[in-house]
Amino acid sequence: MSRPDRGTRAMHQALPPALRDAVDDFAEHLSRVRNRSAHTVRAYVTDLVSLLDHAVRMGCVDLAELDLSVLRSWLARQRTTGAARTSLARRAASARAFSAWAHRAGLLPADVGAALASPRAHRDLPSVLRADQAAALVEAPSRQAPPTNPPPHTDATRTDDATRTNPPRTDAEAAPTSDAAEGAEAVPLRDRVLLELLYATGVRVSEACGLDVGDVDHGRRVIRVFGKGGRERSVPYGVPAQRALDDWLRRGRPVMVGARSGDALLLGARGGRLNPTTARQIVGAYAEAAGLPRTSPHDLRHSAATHLLEGGADLRAVQELLGHSSLASTQIYTHVSVERLRTAYRQAHPRA
Repeated sequence: MSRPDRGTRAMHQALPPALRDAVDDFAEHLSRVRNRSAHTVRAYVTDLVSLLDHAVRMGCVDLAELDLSVLRSWLARQRTTGAARTSLARRAASARAFSAWAHRAGLLPADVGAALASPRAHRDLPSVLRADQAAALVEAPSRQAPPTNPPPHTDATRTDDATRTNPPRTDAEAAPTSDAAEGAEAVPLRDRVLLELLYATGVRVSEACGLDVGDVDHGRRVIRVFGKGGRERSVPYGVPAQRALDDWLRRGRPVMVGARSGDALLLGARGGRLNPTTARQIVGAYAEAAGLPRTSPHDLRHSAATHLLEGGADLRAVQELLGHSSLASTQIYTHVSVERLRTAYRQAHPRA
């Protein structure tokens, strides 16, 4: 089972043996059959343990006794404790996924979660940089020294954990570089290619950090990306990103490479594969140094998608580039574009 937090582990151990086994089997199914990321498995397991703990408190000692009233009671309790609509929607989705799996596995006589409704999650419009702001950010490493001790910066929109089967290694796992001066010169090259790729391709930060050198097709200017669920897609990039890649591979990566670097394209300060958390800090620090709004890698992804649509790109093409399984996930960017147009109209038209 994926490692949840201490409280969840304690609740898991307190469950009756049959329920504990069901949780572990469901986690195994998500990981091996559905190929879900460790983060997704951990979230589902946390929700499921909370649900079964509530069911036991209601007198359910056997999984077959789980019914719709228990599911609804669990969600109602979550709501009274202050859970946000987005959290309630996710927990309801976890309950439905478990119920469907348990019914197929013969652990439930019926798929009781199929009738479980959940509140529609409120979706704020994503934060989007203007084209000139995005350009200033990606060019910042060429104009200024790398920010010292970048502040911690989390991706407030969502946590993306879509990487290869083997997650990226952290900097701490690799050997340090031998020439600090050359390493200092290589860091801006690494930062520039990171920023260029995030904005040019719209990939998730974990996808960028999971890239290997062999995933870059320089002739066609395309990168091979492994997204959520291990789904593979090809994403094009432009000439500025190609120049940044050439500089990094010729003058930067050879300096920072270490014994544990492997085939990783982007490397950390000690030679290991660049960690997504470090990448978030890099983006946030350069944005702050450039006087831009608080910016995360996912904001660059939002910006790339919005600018593509504003430039006339087809919605289906943008869906493919971003790796969205549903067109509904991509459609939010059409709302962003309309809202930006509405804002410009209100500011500029004399009779707005």
